[in-house]
Amino acid sequence: MTKRYTKDHEWVELNGDIATVGITAYAAEQLGDVVYAELPEAGRSFSQGDDMAVVESAKTASDVYAPISGEVVEANAEIKNENWQIINDAPQAGGWFVKLKIANKSELDGLMDEAAYADYVKGL
Repeated sequence: MTKRYTKDHEWVELNGDIATVGITAYAAEQLGDVVYAELPEAGRSFSQGDDMAVVESAKTASDVYAPISGEVVEANAEIKNENWQIINDAPQAGGWFVKLKIANKSELDGLMDEAAYADYVKGL
């Protein structure tokens, strides 16, 4: 499946019933150099829209929201090991935050596809 996007600049990519979640390149660019990130532990469950993680840069701190409901099955070990630069270097690849076992696939229908997200960002 292709990535889906939220208006809060999170992305989600589904592989079976596991969704990989991260922040978009736009969000990483707006943050600037990430100096800290806090990810949830495996086993934590979130509803769509819940605060799930925190990212801090020299400029600001931002909450990362759950784009869909689910249970964390894995948090990115690179980020947990304080390799925060990966968020800037590869926000939509190796800089993913968590993998969720999704609770409700229909929530994906309410998210933007890549073209819609690109149009959304142009308007900001």
